[in-house]
Amino acid sequence: MTLTGNLLIVLLVSTNSLLQTPMYFFLGTLACLDIGYSSAIIPRMLFDLHTQKWIISLQECITQIYFFFLFGVSEVSLLAVMSYDRYVAICHPLHYTQIMHWKACVKLVSGVLMLGIVCSMVHSVFLIKITICSSNTLESFFCDLPQLIRVSCSDTFINVLLIIFLVILLGIFIFVITFCPYIIILSTVIKIQSTQKRSKAFSTCSSHLLVIFIFYGAGFFNYLDIKAAKSRVVSIFYAVLTPLLNPLIYSIRNQDIKQILTKNIKGQLYP
Repeated sequence: MTLTGNLLIVLLVSTNSLLQTPMYFFLGTLACLDIGYSSAIIPRMLFDLHTQKWIISLQECITQIYFFFLFGVSEVSLLAVMSYDRYVAICHPLHYTQIMHWKACVKLVSGVLMLGIVCSMVHSVFLIKITICSSNTLESFFCDLPQLIRVSCSDTFINVLLIIFLVILLGIFIFVITFCPYIIILSTVIKIQSTQKRSKAFSTCSSHLLVIFIFYGAGFFNYLDIKAAKSRVVSIFYAVLTPLLNPLIYSIRNQDIKQILTKNIKGQLYP
């Protein structure tokens, strides 16, 4: 279901001329990141559920953590870029095409991916030499970084320091960048006289905000307290359900996507 929903978003954005805008370019990129994000976890989870062995080597565990952080950090950064895109579109509509031209969009997405690669690489490098204790059971269905540090017998001071840095980077810096534009956006949208334009602005912004709250809420709950035992329900929510909910949220609350989907379905049923 996750793959189908996100692939449908990518297909619509890449094939429909009405969706060839920066906003939908970022939405298509978000769908691609969700595919990678869920693929780093769900296939292995399904394999373990089928075999009932629940055994993974340290090398495989570090590999899973690398891709989990790569797509996770990239997604958080992309949500900040999408906030900036909405800010420019609503608050500076006359200059939108000049500011958010295609080269700028490609550079922003490239920067997002580079940040994800660097963060995941740094964490993975410092995990290579850790030693696992005899009590090597992870309290999760995938290799989550706090869980792996908890069962380590090595000195994990640097690893914990890196997690704190990541929380500060994503939890404060990028979080502020993501939410600050919406303060200005809200004041601008309220002043729009056209009910239709105001409704469309609220629709696109509310979808984005809902995705942000779901992603950040579950992530903060899991990473703010490294030593606390975490609920598997929370892990399932941010690792499995978030990539599934994102395309549903954007499809249900986005008028353009709903209209194009309806048109395509009717075209298939009544050619």
